[in-house]
Amino acid sequence: MPLTTTTTTTTTTTPTSPLIFYDIATRPPAAKNACSPNPWKTRFALNFKKLPYQTTWVPLPEVARVRQSLNVPACRQFADGSDFYTLPILHDPNTSALLGDSFDIATHLQTTYPTAGDGDLFPAQPLDYTFPLDPPPIVPLSECNAKNHPALAAYARFNVHVDAAFTAHVQLTVQGFPFDPATEAAAKAEFVRRAVLAGAPVSSWEDFKCEGEYRQNLITSLEKTLGELAKLFGQTPEGGPFVLGHRACYADFLVGAWLRMFSVMLPEEEWALIKGWHGGVFGRLHDALEVYAVMK
Repeated sequence: MPLTTTTTTTTTTTPTSPLIFYDIATRPPAAKNACSPNPWKTRFALNFKKLPYQTTWVPLPEVARVRQSLNVPACRQFADGSDFYTLPILHDPNTSALLGDSFDIATHLQTTYPTAGDGDLFPAQPLDYTFPLDPPPIVPLSECNAKNHPALAAYARFNVHVDAAFTAHVQLTVQGFPFDPATEAAAKAEFVRRAVLAGAPVSSWEDFKCEGEYRQNLITSLEKTLGELAKLFGQTPEGGPFVLGHRACYADFLVGAWLRMFSVMLPEEEWALIKGWHGGVFGRLHDALEVYAVMK
């Protein structure tokens, strides 16, 4: 289950001490190569709230050790029941909160700092996009936290379905991961280990290759899948770039985080395709979120 440890429910506008945000290290520079979608959800939310924070970069092979050293349990499990240790983690020294799930982090930021920055992360809206969750994705997804946050049920469900939609096509990106040369061999071994635990038929990094007709079919599938999602971004008089028109919210960050990953890890010509699909919806969203993509 996602971890939320908080010793106070006091709300404020500005924290007195910077928050500590843990993200996965990639090949430097971070501003160009950070590509893990769940940490991006948190970075967008922190920047939207204009909160002071510091990023601690964790090499991929060290993620499990760091998470365990902070006593933050895994919030996801593989098919065999073993723990899937990943990031982000957020430590808020102002409240003693230690959170290990991106949705719980966003909820904490909104609850604790409700009027900070650009306001409400979770304005009411239906967010009725769905993606088939059967069969389950190979990569474990965060649980739908609607039970933990009933007022935010629409966002919790949307989080699960957006994650599932992109995860179903994530093989397109794997070979483009921007490894830090210092930890590349160990990081590749960790990816293979995770895939085996998830039940994927792989035994080496080369088994992740996605080429030829299979790749083209997967690209076609992604275009079709994103067509349904694109419909959410044209329902206001402004017609975007955000779900609510000219005002960003957490729903935009959920999609934008995956776009960040695909923009870094896909070949340039394939990323250009995604930016242009469905009238350029996702290109406009990606570009509009630059204001919330500041690295700290």
